[in-house]
Amino acid sequence: MKNVSRNFFLFLSKNRTLNKSAKRWGLKLGASSVVAGEDIPSAMEAVRKLNQKGIMCTVDHLGEFVTEKTEALKSADYCIKTLDAIAEEKVNCNLSLKLTQLGLDINQNLCMDNMVKILSAADQYNIFVRIDMEDYSHYQLTIDILNELRKKHDNVGTVIQAYLHRAADDVEALKGIPLRLVKGAYREPPEVALQNKQDIDNNFIKIIKQHLCNGSYTAIATHDHNIINQTKQFVKENNIPRDLFEFQMLYGFRVDMQKQLVNEGYHFRTYVPFGNDWYGYFMRRLAERPQNVAFAFKGFFLK
Repeated sequence: MKNVSRNFFLFLSKNRTLNKSAKRWGLKLGASSVVAGEDIPSAMEAVRKLNQKGIMCTVDHLGEFVTEKTEALKSADYCIKTLDAIAEEKVNCNLSLKLTQLGLDINQNLCMDNMVKILSAADQYNIFVRIDMEDYSHYQLTIDILNELRKKHDNVGTVIQAYLHRAADDVEALKGIPLRLVKGAYREPPEVALQNKQDIDNNFIKIIKQHLCNGSYTAIATHDHNIINQTKQFVKENNIPRDLFEFQMLYGFRVDMQKQLVNEGYHFRTYVPFGNDWYGYFMRRLAERPQNVAFAFKGFFLK
């Protein structure tokens, strides 16, 4: 039943008609609980509040299905405006983005040009930029673009998904690059991805240990307390400094645990999405955990 629910919401996440309609709905279906508003001021307000609690942030202007050059250029400009706001507000915050939003599905050179503009702006402010990993059809292109960008910019990293068979090999190849490690949120075939939860969890722990032992900065992005506890035990037993890693969670989820990790002295960062193109992101969150469905409908009826 869990897999049926997951597949259903992943199917909905790719529906362009519903995505278009959702932009007109506003933040409905409980989305306002996990999306920090529709514009930059709303995102900055959320970041300030989290910073006051000792929580670092990364903001992501949500976007799906960019198919026109003008849209991609507009998205790039919006990323730069977001960087400007982070600097002006003097908040502790990075920027996360998706390459498809910047034109990867239109023209790779267009996407690269947009990334260079964004990283040049980020360089001026000393802000780190994270390239979010998308589905497997974009995976190798994302790695290739990252490697090209790293030749001139050291303020950029990406995400490795533990459910992929190739995850450990890619972590090794990207040694020294700050990585966010996650389980993975897309529906991928058995040819490229593990399908069993325990296998994915085991691989997740494996690549966390691998990147940490390589002396590379590691962002462990999970709401799974078992993964968090195993990581805590590993870093303690191996005398890994806390400045070498951070825990990350999504805005609006497991808030008490976020506070607990900060109180325990761990570096912690909240991923703060914002924007009116929230539909695909929200559907993937519903797909990840059945509990999120009840959470969403509770938010809907409280509106």
